[in-house]
Amino acid sequence: MINIKGTDLKKMFISGANNLQNHKELVDKLNVFPVPDGDTGTNMSLTISYAIKELLKSEVDDITNIGKVLSKGFLMGARGNSGVILSQIVRGFAKSIEGKETLNTVDLADALKLGSDTAYKAVIKPIEGTILTVVRESAEYAQKIAKKEDDVVRFFELVIGEANQSLKRTPELLKSLKEAGVVDSGGKGLILIYEGMYNALKNNPIELKDSSLTAEPTTNQLSNVNSQDIEFGYCTEFILETDKVDDTHIRDIMLKYGDSLAVVGDDGIIKVHVHTNDPGLAIQEALKFGQLLTIKIENMRFQHENTLLEKGSNNEEVATLSEEEKEYGFIATSMGEGLAEIFKGFGVDYVIEGGQTMNPSTEDFLKAINSINARNIFIFPNNSNVIMAANQAKDISDKNIIVIPTKNTPQAFSALVNFNSEDTVKENEEVFNSSLEAVKCGQVTYAVRNTTMNGIDVKEDDIIALSKGTLISSGDSVNNVTCKLVEELVDDETSIVTLYYGDMINEEDANTLLSEIQAKFDDIDVELYYGGQPVYHYLVSVE
Repeated sequence: MINIKGTDLKKMFISGANNLQNHKELVDKLNVFPVPDGDTGTNMSLTISYAIKELLKSEVDDITNIGKVLSKGFLMGARGNSGVILSQIVRGFAKSIEGKETLNTVDLADALKLGSDTAYKAVIKPIEGTILTVVRESAEYAQKIAKKEDDVVRFFELVIGEANQSLKRTPELLKSLKEAGVVDSGGKGLILIYEGMYNALKNNPIELKDSSLTAEPTTNQLSNVNSQDIEFGYCTEFILETDKVDDTHIRDIMLKYGDSLAVVGDDGIIKVHVHTNDPGLAIQEALKFGQLLTIKIENMRFQHENTLLEKGSNNEEVATLSEEEKEYGFIATSMGEGLAEIFKGFGVDYVIEGGQTMNPSTEDFLKAINSINARNIFIFPNNSNVIMAANQAKDISDKNIIVIPTKNTPQAFSALVNFNSEDTVKENEEVFNSSLEAVKCGQVTYAVRNTTMNGIDVKEDDIIALSKGTLISSGDSVNNVTCKLVEELVDDETSIVTLYYGDMINEEDANTLLSEIQAKFDDIDVELYYGGQPVYHYLVSVE
């Protein structure tokens, strides 16, 4: 085969998605730490399955529009760092193939290279030995062989071979991978996509083994109530991707359509907010210059609800009304009804269920943002693997969004304690960020495989304690391992220790541990709360 048609490209991506989804558990197990929350495979498979759903709904068959639909689908469905990076790879790939009727090996090589470049630009501090390395080295190799190899099947076979060699080298580039005895999980996920695409080229596409692996994005039902009439009835927001005009030109065009105009541009992406009576005309005008990544039109003659996702024992969602725009809004991710209740007590407007075992998508954050009627919205991701998706939602949204890079729930609690409604946005942001360093955190869980880390031998099913990416202790007793973790975190300046017990611990056992720690540290306040989080027996906060 010399050239790839649109129908071929669609089959390739579907086959690649199926191959990744069929092997997501394998990718999940390639976790540096032997903990039961490996989620790279899950995140990548949910990201790509969301995009494939959008592709199948669109029924497009030409290369340009296939790329556009996939780019938007990956962007909105992106979960976790691996999903966000994958979305950027596809974004660059899609941009490169625009205007092509068919794709040859040179076209594919250029698309892979732009995908790699786009992904690197999206990461503030790119780390080698990750999916970034695999996509870059395989793309560079693709460009070397593209002009000599014009058969796309053979070309793809060679590129996959180089990608696998790059994956094998990742432990030499990243010490943590070498110590754990694994290769990079994101890189492996990418290769599974490549291999699925390759099988489609050979007329042997991969079929999905289990349809339950497809993504089911969170949805929120909003009610409408009448409001007073206003001059311009529709709040219209959209994101325009274009290389034809800048934000100034678009602003001048939109002036005639209404008021409350806000136009911001950055690197070919222009965000537009306008109140108008003709949203269709405004959107048609924008479409002359490029594609729309998102569109949101609200009838301002109706009030909209803010939604607080409150998970109780009956798993019902509870909506609360907010009629007037307020100064501050808050979004937090949390896994566990106890932790969600604590966030609610702090005044958090919207709790997204997710975290260690299920990372929220970009779309999940956008839905939360759009449900809050506030001038300034703070997001607490509470997981290092969620921060990129939160920032991607921030970039897409027209609202003033501030992402506080919390890596765990106790950091968010510490930040929220210091919130002052009388302070400016900047002042609160500075206080929040500075408070992150004031709290030391740890987690207690169980090992899913044998390993040796930080000089500690770990056997499968051992109870283990972690803090700041370091294995602290291992043993067969939850209480003993938790006590060792607290001893490691406590210092002369410690004034309070807080324990949050998970859904695997009963209240009686939690109180027994509380008494043990209080006896060891009689000059320190020790508090205990029900967190209800899965996977982790205890979350520990030391301040």
